[in-house]
Amino acid sequence: MVPETVLDLQTETELNWEAPSPPTDLIFDDGEPLESNRHRVAMNVLIRSAQQFLLPRPDSFVGGNMFVYYSRQQAMNRDFRGPDFFAVLGVEPDRERQGWVIWEESGRYPDVIIELLSPTTAAVDRGIKKDLYEQVFRTPDYFIFDPFDPHSLAGWRLDLAQGYQPLTPSDRDWLWCETLGLWLGIWEGAIDREPVTGSCSWLRFYTPQGDLVLLPEEAAQQRAEQEKQRAERLAAKLRELGIDPSTL
Repeated sequence: MVPETVLDLQTETELNWEAPSPPTDLIFDDGEPLESNRHRVAMNVLIRSAQQFLLPRPDSFVGGNMFVYYSRQQAMNRDFRGPDFFAVLGVEPDRERQGWVIWEESGRYPDVIIELLSPTTAAVDRGIKKDLYEQVFRTPDYFIFDPFDPHSLAGWRLDLAQGYQPLTPSDRDWLWCETLGLWLGIWEGAIDREPVTGSCSWLRFYTPQGDLVLLPEEAAQQRAEQEKQRAERLAAKLRELGIDPSTL
């Protein structure tokens, strides 16, 4: 029989016990560069176009190449996990974030993750990371794409009972991202002088109607073109009425 004094000490210890505090000395930059300049541009295209699309959703966050901290043990072990692209909906807006720290985000994990494959990361992105996003993060939508291979796009949708289920491409070879309500598909062209000559394939978002989700500069250029066309139509009508547009 355990002495009563020992039981009293155990009870007092349990009452005074406090859960370990989350680490505060988090690292947000491991100094490792992206695989190539094309990977950097590809990541920024996804981030900036998603941010443009989600402007009406201030309760959203889009990030990339930044660490996701999800457990005290992971943080202490410096087990860094940084998706190339991720999006989270229904979160606190307008808050400065150096990384995505789960215990500072009411336990919210990324809703969408995209990893950009390379020869050194492909096996991890298809294996360890995919398992992590499926079993720990429970991220609903996961995609992978190699910026140097236009035929490499693959994606999965989380089934809570059966885990990740592969997505079936559309007749355009696009994949549907349920969380964002957007297609992911290939777009051909040059962006940020990458490549300097010719064109290459970029992973881009498309609306349900099939329209490209524009980057901010593309949207500004589109507005300028539309304004120019309106002005030209107005000038033509004025000339039909015998009015010189330059006199107005």
